[in-house]
Amino acid sequence: MKPLVHETIEEQGESLVPAGEPIPGLVGIFSCKAPQFVPLSLARGPIELGRTTHGALLDDDRLSRLHVRVEHEIGRFVVTDLASRNGTYVDGARVQDRATFDAPRVLRIGRTILIFVADVRPYQQGTVTTRGDMIVGPRLADALARVARSATLGSMLLVTGESGSGKELAARHFHASSPRATGPFVAVNCATIPVGVAERLLFGARKGAYSGATNDAEGFAQAAHGGTLFLDEIAELESGVQPKLLRLLEVGEILPLGASRPVKVDIHVVGATLKNLRAEAAKGRFREDLYYRIGNPEVRLPPLRERLEEMPWLIRATLQKSGATLEPHPLLVEACALRAWPGNVRELSHELRQAAENALAAGRTVVEAGDLDPSAGLVLVDDNESGPQNASKPSDQRIAEVLRRERGNVSAAARALGMHRTQLRRWLARRGGYPQAVMPDEGGHVTIDTE
Repeated sequence: MKPLVHETIEEQGESLVPAGEPIPGLVGIFSCKAPQFVPLSLARGPIELGRTTHGALLDDDRLSRLHVRVEHEIGRFVVTDLASRNGTYVDGARVQDRATFDAPRVLRIGRTILIFVADVRPYQQGTVTTRGDMIVGPRLADALARVARSATLGSMLLVTGESGSGKELAARHFHASSPRATGPFVAVNCATIPVGVAERLLFGARKGAYSGATNDAEGFAQAAHGGTLFLDEIAELESGVQPKLLRLLEVGEILPLGASRPVKVDIHVVGATLKNLRAEAAKGRFREDLYYRIGNPEVRLPPLRERLEEMPWLIRATLQKSGATLEPHPLLVEACALRAWPGNVRELSHELRQAAENALAAGRTVVEAGDLDPSAGLVLVDDNESGPQNASKPSDQRIAEVLRRERGNVSAAARALGMHRTQLRRWLARRGGYPQAVMPDEGGHVTIDTE
């Protein structure tokens, strides 16, 4: 497995800070037309970026000789534009002279995109690679390494993560990393099993067990014998079947429907869910004893918005599948990096395919930010509810903070939050409207009331 790109600017060596203390920094992820992977540490103090610095990362003729200075002070990033020709942008908004940010995401200078990271060390030690159908950056690589360790040490694993974050691919990685890699891999989506037939489908049935059972029928568990059974959306498994699954996990036996004797089955089991299974068990919606059996070890897959270093590679890979020679515009990469993508890689790929079609229909080979659907990658909102309704929902405090930073500019704040501006206006309206929620003072600054 060869790395796509790995150019580390800082010398590898002993840590510059006490062990365990994070080192803030930046990671260059895109420049001109190509994905990049270049970690930049702020451990030694401020760094200046421009056309004459950092070689391959900033081979960008849109940059000034010295374009921007970035530093980290008392837990905050400080960005200073060095009188650049084309401006410095943080989370899509132009920086005027010097600005301080609590949790910025994306820095754009010229045609180059970088991301801010609270701890650059994992990026200095990793890279971006391909693993089958997956593009894997350091954050995801760490999760997959834990999946692989679980496969060599035990027979069960619970994979958690949002929809589209790659749970089945992680389960396949578990299977491939286990001693049973040559055995079958059987995937079952528990949420799609019709009510009343889960027992028959999972554990099989004997001839005559029910009307129409003219032959013995093998279940998914028997089909996975010698390999791995993957139970996706395990939180949706019928409650009546859960004790039978527990027996399979504890003693390796199943009782097919209509059978009088149990059958031995030798399998590994991976469960996956986007729900908090522990909370489901506490509320009585999932058996506690089954949770304690399958809920440990648990590996959480980070959502795409926590793995922005993968974004340009995913964009390029998707556009290459369009059948045409298409290139991403830097503003497309920035727009994608600033959106929440609650559907993760699955949603990103779907929306990029549509954006590619839009570019081709316009006679262009460069896919622009405007080719994305305005709602693509934004948090989901039910108009009858009070706000975003998924795990990527920004808190009221975060919304207020970004509005303050953008001095009440709704469009700029919405871009930074991964929301549509209409959603943000609704948020403001619920708190008394724009004038009451975001009001500039005599000096032009904004005070936000989040009460």
